[in-house]
Amino acid sequence: MAVSMREVDSVFQGVGQKDGLEIWRIEKLQAVPVPKESYGKFFTGDSYIILKSTALKNGSFRHDIHYWLGKDTSQDEAGTAAIKTVELDAALGGRAVQYREVQGNETEKFLSYFKPCIIPEEGGVASGFRHTEVNEREHKTRLFVCRGKHTVHVKEVPFARSSLNHDDIFILDTKSKIFQFNGSNSSIQERAKALEVVQYLKDTNHDGKCEVAAVEDGKLMADVDAGEFWALFGGFAPLPRKPFSELNGKDSASTSKLLCVNKGQAAPIDCEILTRELLDSTKCYLLDCGSEIYAWMGRETTLEERKRAGSAAEEFLREGNRPRSHIIRLMEGFETVIFRSKFDKWPKKADAVVSDESRGKVAALLKRQGFNFKSPAKAAPVKQEPQPQIDCTGNLQVWRVNGSEKTFLSFSEQCKFYSGDCYIFQYTYPGENGDECLIGTWFGKKSVQEERSAATSLADKMIESLKFQAVLVRVYEGKEPIEFFPIFQNLVIYKGGTSTGYKKFVSENGIEDDTYSESGVALFRVQGSGPENMQAIQVDTAATSLNSAYCYILHDGDTVFTWVGNLSSSMDQELAERQLDVIKPNLQSRLLKEGSEYDQFWKLLGVKSEYSSQKIVRDQESDPHLFACTFSKGVLKVREIFNFTQDDLMTEDIFILDCHSCVFVWVGQRVDTKIRAQALNIGEKFLELDILMENVSRETPLYVITEGSEPQYFTRFFTWDFAKSAMHGNSFERKLSIVKDGVKPRADKPKRRPTTSAHTGRSSVPDKSQRSRSMSFSPDRVRVRGRSPAFNALAANFENPNARNLSTPPPVVRKQLPKPVSPESSKPPPRTASIAAISASFERPKATLIPKSIKASPDANKPQTEASKPKPETNAKESNPTKDNPAATPTVQEDVKESQAEGEEGLLAYPYDRLRTSSTNPATDIDVTKREIYLSSTEFRERFGMTKEAFAKLPKWKQNRLKIALQLF
Repeated sequence: MAVSMREVDSVFQGVGQKDGLEIWRIEKLQAVPVPKESYGKFFTGDSYIILKSTALKNGSFRHDIHYWLGKDTSQDEAGTAAIKTVELDAALGGRAVQYREVQGNETEKFLSYFKPCIIPEEGGVASGFRHTEVNEREHKTRLFVCRGKHTVHVKEVPFARSSLNHDDIFILDTKSKIFQFNGSNSSIQERAKALEVVQYLKDTNHDGKCEVAAVEDGKLMADVDAGEFWALFGGFAPLPRKPFSELNGKDSASTSKLLCVNKGQAAPIDCEILTRELLDSTKCYLLDCGSEIYAWMGRETTLEERKRAGSAAEEFLREGNRPRSHIIRLMEGFETVIFRSKFDKWPKKADAVVSDESRGKVAALLKRQGFNFKSPAKAAPVKQEPQPQIDCTGNLQVWRVNGSEKTFLSFSEQCKFYSGDCYIFQYTYPGENGDECLIGTWFGKKSVQEERSAATSLADKMIESLKFQAVLVRVYEGKEPIEFFPIFQNLVIYKGGTSTGYKKFVSENGIEDDTYSESGVALFRVQGSGPENMQAIQVDTAATSLNSAYCYILHDGDTVFTWVGNLSSSMDQELAERQLDVIKPNLQSRLLKEGSEYDQFWKLLGVKSEYSSQKIVRDQESDPHLFACTFSKGVLKVREIFNFTQDDLMTEDIFILDCHSCVFVWVGQRVDTKIRAQALNIGEKFLELDILMENVSRETPLYVITEGSEPQYFTRFFTWDFAKSAMHGNSFERKLSIVKDGVKPRADKPKRRPTTSAHTGRSSVPDKSQRSRSMSFSPDRVRVRGRSPAFNALAANFENPNARNLSTPPPVVRKQLPKPVSPESSKPPPRTASIAAISASFERPKATLIPKSIKASPDANKPQTEASKPKPETNAKESNPTKDNPAATPTVQEDVKESQAEGEEGLLAYPYDRLRTSSTNPATDIDVTKREIYLSSTEFRERFGMTKEAFAKLPKWKQNRLKIALQLF
């Protein structure tokens, strides 16, 4: 039903078009904008309207409107705030959820906008009170009570001993010192959250310069701070057992009751079960849930009817003497998850496309009335395909699960998965704060439950062996997260399985297929975003499996076809060509463009038929939601944390970050061991609950992350400080150290354990020119595949069981986390053999590679910075070159300086170990792209087997290969 815009306040024109807050105060029964510098300052005698606009990933905005009523506000101002809130919602197109906030009983969502807390000041605009800055008035001693484990409710109470109790946290703000009194029944998390309020008071009232003291309830005169605290109350005396009389207690009701609003009067509806069909779009309703009253307004109601529904909700609370209950008003089509959960089998929420249309009508009507109202705005949509937040130059190991055991896979097999099997992989890679480790399980669509359970158990043991410093992930075929494919780079997924006794299975299209055979008929769909992220997925050998948006590989023994869809890109075509190197190496394929297929092609697929032309859409990442978890006796309870930050993650608790496309279970270091072992089960329970009612899949990727080992693909959702997750002590002790000293305490231990490993098989610098082969693709040319003899001779000396696929650069020594000792793991070939092969191919004499001793510098005794100090090695055998470990690199134990000798180039000459990127004390202020010019003539000849002049005459590609082999890059 059309809404008359003459009733909408012109002050609301153009609102809600940017992410953030907008606030108005009711002054003389009008909504007046509040300056941004005053956001978060509230007066007890005023009423306010707060609009929170949130830009969503799909480019639209979500709006939440709150009207806040101070305890001393007048009835007229409160009523005006309620009415103006409805007008603001109409100006937004009727899409916002509206909350009634009463001082002292605000919702957690409202308080999250003003972290860590709000502390209303006395007075208001009606009384003519002018807020006086702290430095303009004499400091007044004030006592505050703090409640809340995740969001802090702060209330000023009388400065008297009778205000104290054993259950809450109290903050006493004096002129020279701030005391935090911790009730004996309060939790560590509550004490830690209260310290955020202490920090706020310290910064706001004392310019960050005052003492802070923590006083524990029951410790009497144990220390000076406690004695000083009790002296301010006239001396110590026992506190009564009864808590403070004004403790917040929310009204509750056993069942929800639905009432229909007619001409401003609410009448109950007789029904046993609440269903969506009870709500009529032409009416307004009240849903009484005890602590909340929901006012639901039909899409076809008038603006006046909506205002009456809000007034009826206010009157309903007054008559029931329930001042602490919240009123939440929402429009049809924009119901909250909690509201929908009150009804039996609420239909799946459809996108309400009428909202933008309504907003447009508002703009048009206001313009006709002479207002300059801007057109509806949308936020900039995010990219549909987010980039993987993981380094793909690490070390990969893969095992296949056979029964209750695992079998190590060689390099040639580790990127070939079967749908009937389960796999375990361990991936160690360089992260933002040292080497990181990811241990995962991959379940094929046709794998059996027994092997899935065995894979989970084996992966848990691997995590335990690493002392929970690795991330655990559970992945299902077809639901892989974006971080999965870059690890394998050129993954091929075959039908069938390798398990004993595995025979045939029935595909989704009802076609019975055997396990993949190289000599049989097979069809593969090629997909991916580049050479470092490409997959070939075997699909049913039928025309219905084709898709115009992809390229396909079809083979019948040695007969190979490459089918190019009309909607595929040049990158898709190049990836198909690369995947042929894996599926059918050294065989020529016949290129077929869509619409120009041979009869033989269709004969292999059975019968020519219709097929799709739409790109396969995977689960997209949505706006993240953080939940605090309580798990007891198999029952999981969650509580959402709004506008979350890293500080909301408490070391004593478990939290779940839900991004829709994947779910992260974050486990604090001080979580009980028995609960920690249930982390994966907790994630599964969360998926079953489907808290956000999004019909989330049970096969959603599930990560388990331990505090202190957070990867970048988790920390990107926060403004992350790695030092915080490495602090020692419980959450209260950590924050107390920061508040009192103003600095972070030192960490108990380094975040990553520095160790030396064998060849990782990947380059430490992800330079695209080195990472992948450049293949030009032309549909008209004769395809020549394979590698040149010179390249094959070079690669043969580098490839080993830990090496990477064809698009991966040569190996390099890199530190990694300790991994389980496996008899199947092969040792890498000596570095000298690889260099010898290169030198021979260039027809240059081979130089004996003896590590050159490093001379001590005259400046060696200078004090070192923390960053320049070499890290101690945990494995002496790996850190020293021996007969058994010729690939190990000598470890520099002392800080040494380069000699001051000048080279031929007029530059300082540096020792080779100072020029390596993995050096513990790298040379600075050098051109990193020309590291070789900083070697002395003698060492240059030893490393390259030639003079600098001879090196400069080599082709660029030969220079690059020599530099890569010697790990200069």
